[in-house]
Amino acid sequence: MPTPPRRPQPVIIQGGMGVAVSGWELARAVAGRGQLGVVSGTALDAVLAGRLQLGDPGGHMRRALAAFPVPGAAAYVLDHYFVEGGIAPGERMRAMARLRLDRGEHAELLTVLGNFVEVWLAKEGHDGLVGVNYLAKIQLATAPALFGAILAGVDHVLVGAGIPGEIPALATRLARAEPVTTHVTVEGDDETLPYTFDPRGGRMAQLCLEQGVLRRPDVLAIVSLPVLASYLVRDPATRPDGFVIETHRAGGHSAPPRGKLVLDAAGDPVYGPRDHPDLAKVAALGIPFWLAGGAAHPARLAAARALGAEGVQLGSVFALCEESGLRDDLRTELRTRARAGTLRVRNDPRASPTAFPFKVAELPGTLSDEAVRAARRPVCDLGYLRTPARAESGALVYRCAAEPVAAYVRKGGDAADTAGRVCLCNGLLATVGLGRRRASGTDEPPIVTIGQDLAFLDDISPDGRSYTAADVIDWMTGARVQLAASV
Repeated sequence: MPTPPRRPQPVIIQGGMGVAVSGWELARAVAGRGQLGVVSGTALDAVLAGRLQLGDPGGHMRRALAAFPVPGAAAYVLDHYFVEGGIAPGERMRAMARLRLDRGEHAELLTVLGNFVEVWLAKEGHDGLVGVNYLAKIQLATAPALFGAILAGVDHVLVGAGIPGEIPALATRLARAEPVTTHVTVEGDDETLPYTFDPRGGRMAQLCLEQGVLRRPDVLAIVSLPVLASYLVRDPATRPDGFVIETHRAGGHSAPPRGKLVLDAAGDPVYGPRDHPDLAKVAALGIPFWLAGGAAHPARLAAARALGAEGVQLGSVFALCEESGLRDDLRTELRTRARAGTLRVRNDPRASPTAFPFKVAELPGTLSDEAVRAARRPVCDLGYLRTPARAESGALVYRCAAEPVAAYVRKGGDAADTAGRVCLCNGLLATVGLGRRRASGTDEPPIVTIGQDLAFLDDISPDGRSYTAADVIDWMTGARVQLAASV
């Protein structure tokens, strides 16, 4: 049988940035310029429910829901969350069901629809490539989230923050609308527990795929070192279609240093020679790859391609552009402080409940400020980073090191694990204007993540003005230089 022709590959991947920083507007702008636009797949159930309760300005959520192949399922979510004109000022958003190992039909359905809506909107009006990004650590959401994205025609799925060994086979089966079983890690247990998702179960039972098998997206594994890439390619079941090789300079979560954790004077993890990927080994695998982490410069793109990469993945430069989901005030503050040389971005080894180092931009009024953090009343009402665990009694519980300490300890956790942890779920939603209001009348404070290399601002916007995703692509690919030369 002849080898199928290789798909055209993008030179630039716009990285997935959650929650909703890389939303449908940014991904659509990038895809419309011929590169891979990526929506963040994290917490899209909360994003959809939140936007509907705010009145769905512009009608985008309802337009996408009208395209969902099971009208009854879309109507159910609309009836549950849509508020004409938006909730009243000071009113609290409606609580949502959480995914659990023992199912939870409402939570699954909202997860499917949240991902469908975001990808559908990102693909609307063009024929460019759109991807979705997931965190392997958030295991319970992966199957329903991916199915929603596949229903909307997603072209690529990118997975990091863990070992995405199950994703290639998962994508294949979900494209056939077949039931799938993922294996969920349980803290304090030697075995994993199965979590089965049936794409045609519950309110999705009326799903009829007249077009037959859906298109399977390409799977790109986000890894930091060739050793994990080599492990994944050994077995056809775990072999991805490509890799994103991401260094610790990237925003959001990053892999911890290899070996014993050592902190520098600022409290950031120290990375050494063992943490720098040998790209010759990656190239020898014969699979397309892209470089990420401080790659925002045309010279770095050229260097990556010279080393055998298809191109680069960029995050921070897109996070600061006009189409980004970041609140305008936070985006402006980041750019202003970065230009003035007063912005500090910590690679905090304690902030994230996942135990992965997490980049935190130090901005006033955000959770980077100890006083703001201390004033916040701990609450865990979203729970995306909860993990199943065994309590001392042997009971299955769900816990997060950023939840109230007493609750964490009651579930068998060690109080020492909670020191320095930050509620990323609520903080990141607040960063995109979907923060939850508490009974006390206060709003959840945001937490901002960005990469540690923002030198690109001097090149892409030397006069300090705002810029667009198209400006980023033109700058990186040389189109802007060519245009200037022709004038």
